[in-house]
Amino acid sequence: MKAVEDAYSRLIQPLMIRHYRADLTKTAEKQSAAVFSHNLQRLLLQPPVRGRVVLGVDPGYRHGCKLAVTSQTGQILHTDVVYLHDNRAVREAERVKRILLSHRCQTVAIGNGTACRETEAFFSQHIQQGTFRPLDVVYCIVNESGASIYSVSDEAKKEMPDLDPNLRSAVSIARRLQDPLVELVKIEPKNIGVGMYQHDISESMLKAALDGVVEECVSFVGVDINVCSETLLRRLAGLNANRAKKLVEWREANGSFINREQLRSVKGLGPKTFEQCAGFIRINPISINSSAAKSTTEEEQSSNTAPGKKRKAAAEPKKRTKKAKTEANLTLNPLDMTCIHPESYSIALQFLNRIDGSLDELGQQNMRTKVQAALVNNNVEMLAAELKCGTPTMQLIIDGLQQPLDYDIRAEFEKPLFKKGLVSMNDLKAGTTLTGRVTNLTDFGAFVDIGVGKDGLIHKSKIRPDRLKGKKSLGPGDKVEVKVLNVDPSRGRIGLELLTLIS
Repeated sequence: MKAVEDAYSRLIQPLMIRHYRADLTKTAEKQSAAVFSHNLQRLLLQPPVRGRVVLGVDPGYRHGCKLAVTSQTGQILHTDVVYLHDNRAVREAERVKRILLSHRCQTVAIGNGTACRETEAFFSQHIQQGTFRPLDVVYCIVNESGASIYSVSDEAKKEMPDLDPNLRSAVSIARRLQDPLVELVKIEPKNIGVGMYQHDISESMLKAALDGVVEECVSFVGVDINVCSETLLRRLAGLNANRAKKLVEWREANGSFINREQLRSVKGLGPKTFEQCAGFIRINPISINSSAAKSTTEEEQSSNTAPGKKRKAAAEPKKRTKKAKTEANLTLNPLDMTCIHPESYSIALQFLNRIDGSLDELGQQNMRTKVQAALVNNNVEMLAAELKCGTPTMQLIIDGLQQPLDYDIRAEFEKPLFKKGLVSMNDLKAGTTLTGRVTNLTDFGAFVDIGVGKDGLIHKSKIRPDRLKGKKSLGPGDKVEVKVLNVDPSRGRIGLELLTLIS
């Protein structure tokens, strides 16, 4: 009997404890990675804010608030540092006004880090007072997690070599509002800060899960091959750092891509790589024209060279004549602007002939009418069998022909929440109904920004499935209506209950 007790206490029990602990740890790690992946996906698929000049603000106290104005396309127009939280605030308000007026900027993106609340109060106060008139200025709070790490990275140094790291953070904040996906792919996913316990789980497991999510999101949205960055291309299905570099080098040496078939001429992109990535790459005629205009300007500038360099400049056109003749045979294919894969072009053309449609009608109401008429008597499965292709391929062709040429899947998600004023935590009372935006999701509940400087928590027991409108769970970016249950200003805690998911 003593031998059995000794064997159990000294050998069997410790072995069983280690075994069960290892299993529980592995299960917990998988769940944490799943929560992080879900949150990251929702963050990356936030809708871009197109066509706005944005003032990015990286808040600070002693070292001031860093400002960066970016154009509609993300180009840096102006950078500055202002001191908004001391006795210089009144004078600095005039500086901010001049910056906004000179660039006709009506949108402000404020990072949610240190001094965010005070900076938000500054802009809210001056918007209410009409300081920035005649501009109708609004502001938005942007998650700045990872911006400081990115600002000192090699990628940031290469992109903005002449800027101070603090100013790079302000640029990143502005661009995150304009196009979250393009900006966030530059940052290691684990540094974005939308999960829980990421530093306590296996780094390799987390990296694999998050890299997969980033690749999925980039491929899901698609990229314009003539304007996207090398960093974004690396995240595309079928591509890696080396292949992305080759694509950019080809673009710089030969000019814009005219159609997807040119991808085959890039060294290092074999048939398998083309098959994997071609469907996610878009060729936009507007990008081609803008690139051509830029190239023409550069050539005109290079023609005004020093006397010793004129001979070389004059010889360049002759070197490019043969290539120009070869490229003259390349024509734009409207299908290259859609999600339809080049291998399915022949099927798409057969379907167009069947419905009496043309490529000139892509994305127009006339095309949608013809496609819907074809589906009245034939479902997708029947059409797929008739055209000898798979049902998913047929569905993709139908969607691609109907979607507008500038279609962005992210437009279907909740847009950023713009504000002109703010509410204090002291103004909150139990029973108050508010709207807010989910900032993070954990296993015990969802954190919601309700505009008072502190996120409130909806405990999982206060999230009823019937209030999710068919969704399985909440996620970052979701707009919700909540009721305040309790407020504890001394501890900075706000308890909320979900009333409804605002679609």
